[in-house]
Amino acid sequence: MASDNPVLVEVLRGGIVESRHRGAYAVIDGDGTLVDARGDIERAIFPRSSMKILQGIPLVESGAADAFACTPAELALACASHSGEDFHVKAVGDWLARVGLVEADLACAPHNPMSVPAYEALVRAGTPPCRLHNNCSGKHTGFLTLALHLGVATRGYQKRAHAVQQAAFEATAALTDQPVDMPYGIDGCAAPNPCLPLKALALAMSRIAVPDRLAPERGRAVARLAAAMAEYPELVAGTGRACTRLMRAALPGTVAKTGAEAVYIVIAPSKGLGIALKIDDGGTRAAETLVAGLMERHGLLDGEKRETVADLIAPVLTNWGGEPVGTVRLAEGA
Repeated sequence: MASDNPVLVEVLRGGIVESRHRGAYAVIDGDGTLVDARGDIERAIFPRSSMKILQGIPLVESGAADAFACTPAELALACASHSGEDFHVKAVGDWLARVGLVEADLACAPHNPMSVPAYEALVRAGTPPCRLHNNCSGKHTGFLTLALHLGVATRGYQKRAHAVQQAAFEATAALTDQPVDMPYGIDGCAAPNPCLPLKALALAMSRIAVPDRLAPERGRAVARLAAAMAEYPELVAGTGRACTRLMRAALPGTVAKTGAEAVYIVIAPSKGLGIALKIDDGGTRAAETLVAGLMERHGLLDGEKRETVADLIAPVLTNWGGEPVGTVRLAEGA
């Protein structure tokens, strides 16, 4: 039961705990040693979009990225949950066009941009969102690019039995020490999402953090993807988003990536660490506070930039008049 996990994040009003968020996290080093953990880290979870770097491995490892001259910015988009801002939409659209495909080839459905200004701009223009606005459109363009390189049908690339998804599951299984036929569900973008232990997700991120311990081709592929994400934080998420802000405030090369339902991963090459966390109730505010707190605890934040994410480490609650009325914090022992 979810209640078996400890309370990791508390919400206080007037100095009194008003709400509690339970969850689990695992921090693993490059040797595969568990260095910090709370909660049931063996419990299976859906990583959701936190695992996009794993799904992007075949794009690079197969040679598809080089064959189609994918830029580091496009590799970052392949691992992104972008906000649907104009620069996201244009970049994905340009990538699609370069490989000879169009928006209709994307299996991900349209949804309103996560960016409020981008959404409001569409409303003012009377323009509905398109598939390019889907936060996963970069990942799907990566899937399509891989399909073209493999010489297989692009139609149905999001199906579990398709060669593209087989490659993604094989890469995920290898880095997480899970079976290739692991159970899965369908993500919001229509692609299959595996169900695996939280500890296994952290293990994969720790291996990406120390890529020279992997087989050469795989090590180069994951290092290239992680470097692209760290170089382009705005493409990975968007203006003002927690992922983007945390990467901007972190030590060089650090990746922070969210997934739906309050999952987060961190890849920290400078410390050789991988982190994975999940908040049981799916609360984003708790996941952001927990990941920021863990990054601070393990020395992943640049001291000079720490204040730029202080509102994530210890958010202040305000009333409608803007007056401080409470805080969000890590629970004692979290």
